[in-house]
Order: sequence, then structure tokens, then C-alpha cells
Amino acid sequence: MAVIIKYVVERNGVEKMTFTSKAEADAYDKMLDTADELTELLSASQLITDEQQVDALALYLAQNKDDVLIALGAKKRPSNKTKAVAKVTSEEVATDVKAKLKSAAKEVA
Repeated sequence: MAVIIKYVVERNGVEKMTFTSKAEADAYDKMLDTADELTELLSASQLITDEQQVDALALYLAQNKDDVLIALGAKKRPSNKTKAVAKVTSEEVATDVKAKLKSAAKEVA
């Protein structure tokens, strides 16, 4: 029998999502907190009167927080050079890990 750990994000007694990673559950919970704050902000503006539209827009903005922060000028858009460096670095790490695993396997054998 296997033991499976699940992390459940719950709001107002309603299960929203289940995760196998605490980090993912925390990130989702934080996104829902952001959406709640944005819902209050949007509702106070009275520009959108339909509550479902307000909730949908708040959730969309929370899910795309990084793009919103870039649009507001609070965060800089990552350059292509930064992405390329990160990709090369992760590939180098993967290669290094594979080499260490092979070396460890040879030592065990």
C-alpha cells in the first residue's frame, strides 16, 4: 500500500485544488489571495457591475501577475539573453548531475 501526501487548498470551506507539492499549494493559495485583493479593488471602482466578471478579471490578473507588474513598470521584462543564459546553465547542471550519477553507479558496482 502506498502513502500519498496531498496538499489541499481550501477557501471558505470549499476545496479549490489539490497538489502533491506544498510549494505548488502555497503558490496557488497566494495567487488566490491576490485575486481576492484584486476583486476588492475592482469592486470598489464600480467600473464593472457584474460580480462574475469582476471575479473572472481578478483571477486572470492574479494568474498573470508577472505580466501585470511588467505593464505597470514595477518589474522589467526578461531579456532573451537572460533566458539563454538560464537555459545553458540548467543544461550544464543536468549534464553535471548525469556525470555524477554515472560516477556513483560505477563506484557502487
